[in-house]
Amino acid sequence: MKNLSERKDLGAVAFIPLLTFLAVYLGAGLIFSIMGTENPFKQISREFAVMCGLVAVLVISGSRQKIEENVDLVAKHCGEQGVMLMILIFALAGAFSGTAKAMGGMDAAVNFGLSIIPRQFAFAGIFIISAVLATAMGTSMGTIAAIGPIALGIAEEAQLSTAIAIAAVLGGAMFGDNLSVISDTTIAATRGAGCEMRDKFKMNFLIALPAALISVVVYCLVGAGGELMGNYEYDLIKIIPYVVVLVTALLGMNVVLVLLMGVIVCGVIGFATGSLTFVGFSQAITDGISGMLSIIIVTIILRGLTGIAKEYGGIDWLVEKMNGHIHSRRGAEYGMSLLCGLVDMSMGNNTMGILVSAPLAMRFARIYNIAPKRVASLLDISSCVFQSFIPHGGQLMLCITLTGLSPFKVVSASYYPMLLAVATIITIQFGLLKTKEEKEGINLYTDGEETAEV
Repeated sequence: MKNLSERKDLGAVAFIPLLTFLAVYLGAGLIFSIMGTENPFKQISREFAVMCGLVAVLVISGSRQKIEENVDLVAKHCGEQGVMLMILIFALAGAFSGTAKAMGGMDAAVNFGLSIIPRQFAFAGIFIISAVLATAMGTSMGTIAAIGPIALGIAEEAQLSTAIAIAAVLGGAMFGDNLSVISDTTIAATRGAGCEMRDKFKMNFLIALPAALISVVVYCLVGAGGELMGNYEYDLIKIIPYVVVLVTALLGMNVVLVLLMGVIVCGVIGFATGSLTFVGFSQAITDGISGMLSIIIVTIILRGLTGIAKEYGGIDWLVEKMNGHIHSRRGAEYGMSLLCGLVDMSMGNNTMGILVSAPLAMRFARIYNIAPKRVASLLDISSCVFQSFIPHGGQLMLCITLTGLSPFKVVSASYYPMLLAVATIITIQFGLLKTKEEKEGINLYTDGEETAEV
């Protein structure tokens, strides 16, 4: 008999561990919400839910030997390079936030923002700044980590919605992650579709820009309600760490180095102004990282659970099911977008969603003569849209960790991802932004593969 680790035919059963986590975490939160319990999503923790997911791994294993194999598989995927990079970003984000707060940088940045940004434009400003930073850094996680605390501070001081504030950061972060030429999702999409980076950017930008502009208008409307009152004092020197983070990110520096430099600058300024001692600096780093331990543990174990779905044929089953429902160009575009999103939901990773779905997407691109840059754009957009809404994705988990809000509150205020989804549906439904070759029916692929009549 084959070892379980070699089997690829469990199909939908492979998703049971992940679905168990979601059922326990989201299900309990909904039940406590209906009961009117305060902080409903804190009654049953993510840590408990992810432990339930691990129990499900053992249940589907059966024998002792298979349990050992499954545990090894979970550990294998927990230690993937992408997971470790995410953990490193979490830790450095906590260290930067902790040191910035300890030396007074966060209060200074918040007061500076309150003094120059009219209240009605606060959310729009947060969205735009996050979008610029994410485009420069190529990472939504780093952007949320850097801008999130400031956005929340501004919202609290201005008595505005913290849910909308963090959702504005999330939306801007996903806008930049989707368009940045150094983002892993962009690289994966362009390589998977075989197109030039600049071509994908142009196509992607034309779809995303209307959603972004409407989002800015919406954020202005929801932030209306009068001007801020009071005198907000701040020390400009204490804002320097945030300036350093922004500038180095715009220069294209690696996100790990960006955050590490931010921590160092916080320490230097803290020592110079007398707001930090060496011991205080050390404790601030420790406290900041400690505040991220929960999300770090949950992220690691969740990646192991999604690895089970991949190893045991869950993703292959999903691809096969989608494959049988595509019979037209429009259906192909909807199908490749939905498949990418569903894989993203299954694995909690938008880059993996693109990598897994790209081969099938290109198969249908050849059949229905869909331009590679259009395929790359649709894959990248769908992965970013779905990643913005899944509670086990790193971005939303970080937002929840920073705010203490339920995932539904953050999602309900995520206007940009919603509008981006609408813009994409309109583009597909009405065949917008077709290339000249597509409109004229010129075969874009010269590998001899037959193209369907559209």
